[in-house]
Amino acid sequence: MGATHLPATEFDGTSTDDQREAAAEARMGDPGTPMVQLLGPDGTLGTDPVFSEYAQRLDAEKLRGFYADMAAIRRFDQEATALQRQGQLALWVPLTGQEAAQIGSGRASQPQDYIFPTYREHGVALTRNVDLAELLRQFRGVSNGGWNPKETNFHLYTLVLAAQTPHAVGYAMGIQRDQKFAAAAADQSVGQAPEPKAAVMVYFGDGASSEGDVHESMVFASSYNAPVVFFCQNNHWAISVPTSVQTRIPLSNRAKGYGFPGIRVDGNDVIAVHAVTEWALEHAREGKGPVLIEAFTYRVGAHTTADDPTKYRESAEEAAWRAKDPLERLAKYLRAEGLADDAFFAQVQTAGDELAAYVRKTTYDLETPDIRTAFANTYVEAHPLVAEELAWFEEYSAGFADQATVDQAETGAAN
Repeated sequence: MGATHLPATEFDGTSTDDQREAAAEARMGDPGTPMVQLLGPDGTLGTDPVFSEYAQRLDAEKLRGFYADMAAIRRFDQEATALQRQGQLALWVPLTGQEAAQIGSGRASQPQDYIFPTYREHGVALTRNVDLAELLRQFRGVSNGGWNPKETNFHLYTLVLAAQTPHAVGYAMGIQRDQKFAAAAADQSVGQAPEPKAAVMVYFGDGASSEGDVHESMVFASSYNAPVVFFCQNNHWAISVPTSVQTRIPLSNRAKGYGFPGIRVDGNDVIAVHAVTEWALEHAREGKGPVLIEAFTYRVGAHTTADDPTKYRESAEEAAWRAKDPLERLAKYLRAEGLADDAFFAQVQTAGDELAAYVRKTTYDLETPDIRTAFANTYVEAHPLVAEELAWFEEYSAGFADQATVDQAETGAAN
């Protein structure tokens, strides 16, 4: 099951239902563009001349782990969405539909690798042992981040579109330099074990691929042969703008212009994603340069909880992609091969509910920090302008305190 090819058609608001359904199918593939797929929507495992070797490294325990991870992050996503709807979060960025792209790629990384996410990589965060409850601190507005990147080699979320890509390339160039000096030092030291080679992986979406930051990052990465993997989750919609408006060629083909490999993979196939990412990271660690991976997937829900996808896309398109659900296809395979039974799936569901309960309680228990800490964190040392602004804020706040005293007094008199 190597490449998948489907006709490319588009629809407009006046198309018939058949045309719309055909267009929905068309967005799942582009003519002439190979797409690595190992596990099909029917749960059948195919072969690939390059990446089957990597898939064969996966035993039953790892495959069950993939499913457990994807189920856990989907349950977390549902709970976070509910918390936002109930006013506990200011905003939430769903990932449902993209679980395989994130779990497959995240599990292919090694502890020494450094990851730069956008704002939707909750599944990757899970694979890097980030406390998922910490993710919600930023979306609740009580923290500028939520976790310490040094502990997990998973960087803080980047809300500015594509800004993480030049950061990632710069970090990769730093790794490259450090490893060069470490190798020279190891040559002079007898019996000193070399540090494991590391690479950087940076995530972005199809919409971010239109930003100049991505172009500049790939130019630098190629010029310096930096050990970085660009992982594009093509979920087909940059908010309300379809990929067909973003690019006239498959995004993976752009790598040719920079002189490094580009691979399109079925982003709903966790086995293929893991295989392709494992190969790409090995390629980068061994000094062979950058790789671009385009994970061909779909955002089933809204861009954020402030978005309404029914305003710009058709239900037929969503239905066609739901039939390619990454959890369902892996579950079919696990059951067909006798690698998982009802007890396993029940256990996964229980674990997901326990995670959701933990996340909910932790979110309720979060305390809003004193806003004065924001003034203290602006500069390392005291700054006269910040001190002036703080004095104004305290005077302004005191006015509300006085009004509260008046209101309380008036209420007491009325009683």
